[in-house]
Amino acid sequence: MRQKNTILALQTIRAMHEFDFINRPKELLTPEVVALLTRLHECRGRQELFIEAEPDVLTALLEVAKIQSTDASNRIEGIYTSDERLKAIVQEKVLPRNRNEEEISGYRDVLATIHESYEHITPRLNSILQLHRDLYSFSSSAVGGVYKNSDNIIAEKHADGTETVRFLPVPAFQTADAMLNLCARYNDAIEAATYNPLILMPIFILDFLCIHPFNDGNGRMSRLLTLLLLYRAGFIVGKYISIEMLIEKSKDSYYEALQASSQDWHEDGNNYLPFLKYMLGVVVKAYNEFENRVEHLRYRKISKPERIKTIIERTPGKITKKEISQTCPDISLTTIERTLSDLLAAGYIEKTGTGRATAYVKK
Repeated sequence: MRQKNTILALQTIRAMHEFDFINRPKELLTPEVVALLTRLHECRGRQELFIEAEPDVLTALLEVAKIQSTDASNRIEGIYTSDERLKAIVQEKVLPRNRNEEEISGYRDVLATIHESYEHITPRLNSILQLHRDLYSFSSSAVGGVYKNSDNIIAEKHADGTETVRFLPVPAFQTADAMLNLCARYNDAIEAATYNPLILMPIFILDFLCIHPFNDGNGRMSRLLTLLLLYRAGFIVGKYISIEMLIEKSKDSYYEALQASSQDWHEDGNNYLPFLKYMLGVVVKAYNEFENRVEHLRYRKISKPERIKTIIERTPGKITKKEISQTCPDISLTTIERTLSDLLAAGYIEKTGTGRATAYVKK
């Protein structure tokens, strides 16, 4: 109780963070960051060529990415269902039958809205509240589309049931003003065009997470807003390669970068660089996977077993059936399993692990 009272007292007297999109970005233009930005702009140029030349290939990637994004972003928050139910929900073939599936359905709809209408969604208060409302459109709770009504904390849960407070977000009574300032300053910076939008995006997302404006759904909203800001800047790789899945796969690094960049945030003494480098690295990884998958799908004239064999040859280390399926979404799981069985019998590959950990490696 004493710790809780101390937290409340600190929040009550805390000054508002300065949302500085004029001076803070200058500090982030290190040689490493400039190199990442250059690489990403090169990727965006090739992205346009792929979109024009391979529309049928991109359709296959889009369908897979929608399922992966919906799954990964919810799974990070401990929200999940079976693979079969997930696919049916994303394809809108079934209605949700429990709370987890309600939240998965809501994410599916907001993701679709951003995919289809990002050019018309400016990151302002009303649009963010509407997206959050839609995130909970299948839920009977009243949390959707309204700011938090009580102070929240970001805590690490331990095995013995105790918690360690990692960060104290903006108090509830300051949340509306903080969000207003954040959106206004960000949009002013985008309009001024002084800095690359890829520099401004991670600053916005980190500030959003430090505000933690909602009672629930802050993490998922941050990932949806990441896509929105990337798309509006012309980097639409998240449509075809799941950014959320890449974050889930590296979530330890994600949380480390988030914690490093949020230290002294309230006092305007934080360093955005760790989170910026992490986020830019994720987008680079997405483009690498995008180009790799497009390359595989472009050569569909080769027999499917040969394509699977080529994927294994080009993969350093081990690869799973799921990863093969993600790389070539037009190849059925039955064909993948039959090809792997044939390659095992021929002594071309060997199997490691069991169950979900089963993988294959070239001998």
